[in-house]
Amino acid sequence: MDEVSADAVTLDLLRGARETVRASPLGVIQTPMISWSQTTLPLSISCDVHIKLENLQRTSFKIRGVANQFARRPSGGHFVTMSAGNYGKSFAYALKHYGSKGKVVMPETAPESRSILSFGAEVERVPTSGLMEVVQRCVREENMTFLHSYDDLDLIAGHALGLELLEQVPEPDVVVVCCGGGGLLAGVASAIKLSGCNKTRIYGVEPEGACTMYTSFREDKPVWMDAKSVASGLAPPSARLPYELCRRFVERIVLVSDGEIKEAVSTLYKAGLVVEPSGTAAFAAVVNGKIPDLEGRRVVCILSGGNIGKDELVTFPG
Repeated sequence: MDEVSADAVTLDLLRGARETVRASPLGVIQTPMISWSQTTLPLSISCDVHIKLENLQRTSFKIRGVANQFARRPSGGHFVTMSAGNYGKSFAYALKHYGSKGKVVMPETAPESRSILSFGAEVERVPTSGLMEVVQRCVREENMTFLHSYDDLDLIAGHALGLELLEQVPEPDVVVVCCGGGGLLAGVASAIKLSGCNKTRIYGVEPEGACTMYTSFREDKPVWMDAKSVASGLAPPSARLPYELCRRFVERIVLVSDGEIKEAVSTLYKAGLVVEPSGTAAFAAVVNGKIPDLEGRRVVCILSGGNIGKDELVTFPG
């Protein structure tokens, strides 16, 4: 991938990407924002929390970034990516719509229920350590074009979710976002801060067993580490561009345990919200007191992924 500076992410770029995403034939929707007080969810802190239901997005929350990526590539191309599920599902959906061919290289640990075969993409499951090797082989031997699932300027810009969020909840005090590779977090944080919300504190949330961005912050550089968590979608390695943008615009990365994530899946489901483990991380951080100084604040918590099947749900408590 060509080296792109974090300076390339401007408010004009994000606004342009948002219009591209809005006009996309992939059917990206403006997802609802609801007040926590309108739900049966527990909250022990006295604050004004709003929940962004990005788990309701078509195919997955990644469709925003994918829509912007594909708008800038020729139809009928031959593409390859690597994904644990959410990006792969949106990528495959875009392939089918545009009449393109492609392959999703998936870690063999990714849940079977996230299969994207129904959209017609080829899937190759490999050990996590071999993902990039297979992608490079496809690029070299089959002349495929690689689309990155988080370390990509077009994808990050496509997450114009931050601009949409500010229309629904102007000038929030705190915004809490899950973090895997960092593409969503980088896009949301960039949009909020570049829009002039300098006082808004933005927190990324990672599982304890997949804390690559947390460790990257601590070591002042993107790190690569073995990661394992029930939230498989939050387990990719850190990457340079998302790291640089998060370092610039994000207050802190906080960690939640797999137990807290599992409990969050169950709690949300009982309240009528179907959210995969990766998508519950921000919620888990809020309800478990991981975000500081929320008392009396206006808070936005993003639920990001709804890719979970019945076979997975039965393994969670409650």
